[in-house]
Amino acid sequence: MSLFISTAHAAGVPSPAGGGMEMIIMLAVFGLVFFFMIYRPQAKRVKEHKSLMSALTKGDEVLTQGGIVGKIAKVSDEKEFLVISISEGTEVTVQKGAISAVLPKGTMKSL
Repeated sequence: MSLFISTAHAAGVPSPAGGGMEMIIMLAVFGLVFFFMIYRPQAKRVKEHKSLMSALTKGDEVLTQGGIVGKIAKVSDEKEFLVISISEGTEVTVQKGAISAVLPKGTMKSL
């Protein structure tokens, strides 16, 4: 027929059909890997951060996500905001979610 393409003839033996059970097992394994390596650690971090936010009290020394170190001067429970004293006479209002860590007492004096 064609000079450049040779004619292909199909083999008489049909290829074995792939079973659906192998695909289901593979999807289940991927689902378990996703759950244990991605979802579970992230959920644990969110839970720890929420417990950190609820435990904040006046006088705690904290580190914000922006890198500001200060002492909590006022906690507002109905609003999700804190007033952080950076130095004498300098106060900043931040959201509770912006706190990344609670520092040990005396950290500000050592800086």
